[in-house]
Amino acid sequence: MTPVEAVWVLAVYYNVRTVGRDAPLSLPECGRLTYRYGMICGHSSPIGWRWIVVLAGAAVLCCLPLLARALPASVPGLTARQLESRILSSQRLAFSGYAESDANFGLPALPAFASVTPLLDGVTRMRIWQAAPDQWRVDALSDTGENDTYQDGVNTFVWDSGEQLLTGVYGQQTVRLPRAADLQPAALAIRIISEAGAFAKVGILPPQRVAGQSAAGFEITPAAPQSTIARADIWASPTSGLPLLVEVFARGAAQPALETRFLQVGLWIPDPNVLTPQRGPGTGFTTTTPSDFAGVLKNLDDELLPASLAGLGRQPSPVLQIGVYGDRAVAFAVLTFRRDTGRQLLQDALDAGAARLAYRAGDGAVASAPLVNLVIVHPYRSPDTFLLVGLVSRATLEQAAGVLAAKPDQDVDR
Repeated sequence: MTPVEAVWVLAVYYNVRTVGRDAPLSLPECGRLTYRYGMICGHSSPIGWRWIVVLAGAAVLCCLPLLARALPASVPGLTARQLESRILSSQRLAFSGYAESDANFGLPALPAFASVTPLLDGVTRMRIWQAAPDQWRVDALSDTGENDTYQDGVNTFVWDSGEQLLTGVYGQQTVRLPRAADLQPAALAIRIISEAGAFAKVGILPPQRVAGQSAAGFEITPAAPQSTIARADIWASPTSGLPLLVEVFARGAAQPALETRFLQVGLWIPDPNVLTPQRGPGTGFTTTTPSDFAGVLKNLDDELLPASLAGLGRQPSPVLQIGVYGDRAVAFAVLTFRRDTGRQLLQDALDAGAARLAYRAGDGAVASAPLVNLVIVHPYRSPDTFLLVGLVSRATLEQAAGVLAAKPDQDVDR
């Protein structure tokens, strides 16, 4: 309940108890001290002492968040590497909380990636429960409903409140689209530190209060200058290492392109019932495989990709159809889409405001954002379309796209 709501509840309670539904409202006779008005005619004694109690209580409620933030943050002395170690060790913690992420990527809204666009532009509100790294639940909340993801070992369950449908995805998802759970502070901080690499520069930031508790500050800067990430600032519990606030900055930016923070969080093991999908009357249930649940990613072609692009070597990938070039914070992916799916992606990008690209051997589109750049190119000599996306510069992706536009169509021999 918000402080404003509390004021109205108290006010309604007061009026119901003192006036009544059927009692007419009338002023007291002069000389009589009344319960409601709290005064005697001709005297200047206070009016409505209970309203004073109501307003005083409301003022206290309104000030509590401000008072909590105003309290000084005090943390024990830790080196940057000590705090980094505690953050990485927090992966196995059990916790529950409420978090919000705020992203400003500015990429074009592509219908094929409709579930991803809201995560990269705007505020995502999340309820989070975690018992273990492979046993958790994240509810993405919106004004129209919620989309809940349950992780149970290698199996995933997704509840769509709009469709009133629970979907069971049985088996490990080796390839999938980004989801709200990737943006919760604990998951994002671990990923950033892991991807920054062993040679990343680290440092200590001044502590601050996050989610009502003192948090130690940690700054990490990728070693490679080619990365679009300038730095990431992380505030975590100095004792448990649980990340509470993450800010990711693009190069040359004073404000973070992505911020995610806990507003409320505590270390406790969630009730097993909370981590188990519950079906209500009249709701549907269906099952599927990871490949069928991958959405647009199930339309990838088995294209033979080059060993290197734009000076970055190809890395091993768990999915044959996706090429990963570069390493860690300096990397991009190449996805090859079949015929109509790829052509529609290109047209959707142009319709959404992406800039047109023209190559001698093909045409395409490019969209730049603070952290992520995206290029789509369709070679004239191939039925396929390539999508390149990653944490590298626009020039790097355009150079790689030029090579892909000129290559002949060639599928992998299985």
